Amino acid sequence: MKENTSHNFAAILPAGGLGKRLGADTPKQLLTLGEKAMYKHSLDLFWNEPRIAQVVLAVPKEWQDFFIKDLRNYDANRLTIVEGGAERWQSVRHGIEALESHIEYALVHDVARPFLSAEILQAVLKKVQKEACIVAKPCVDTVKIVRKQNIVETIDRNLVWLAQTPQAARVDLLKKLYVRMDGDALDWNPTDEASILEHYGVAVGIVPGNTLNDKITTAEDLELFRKRLSYE
Repeated sequence: MKENTSHNFAAILPAGGLGKRLGADTPKQLLTLGEKAMYKHSLDLFWNEPRIAQVVLAVPKEWQDFFIKDLRNYDANRLTIVEGGAERWQSVRHGIEALESHIEYALVHDVARPFLSAEILQAVLKKVQKEACIVAKPCVDTVKIVRKQNIVETIDRNLVWLAQTPQAARVDLLKKLYVRMDGDALDWNPTDEASILEHYGVAVGIVPGNTLNDKITTAEDLELFRKRLSYE
């Protein structure tokens, strides 16, 4: 299959969380990492990729005006800011629904993973043209199943991959599955795009990730990534 080099890819950046586990008053995506806010590391990587025709940022409703002002120097014809949903998948859906009609492929990336490499991004752009895919890294630790603070099973870690982002798929496929979800009685909360695709029987491929693409969740994570930046 010949690789698509046209401008029909988009990035959806869910930044609607308030980062309560980080213990900060400010949404974690606005905390400083290096010389800029955390979310701008991801935004700028996608912004500087020529094939990304549109970037959609899903933000908390009460912070929407702040983001509009903070991003006033970005081309409004290419950047779209939407209101985030109650759940992450709903924020992503708002982003998908805001895409221009010519966009064929959407790459969803957590802004709390600020050090996605250009190499991994290129691999995702190539892979998604063949099948839906996610970035993930192999598990190196022994994995235990625990119930009531007791180990009940040890599973083969060679079968375990830790999901990261971007997670990518065709836009028309995601829209179709969202409509199906509207008609279903959801007894589960999709934690990522892959879980939606899996639920409806869609094959999802893997693009190998790395530790630098880990998610910043706690204050300790933030401090670790700040130290990494200072060593570069």
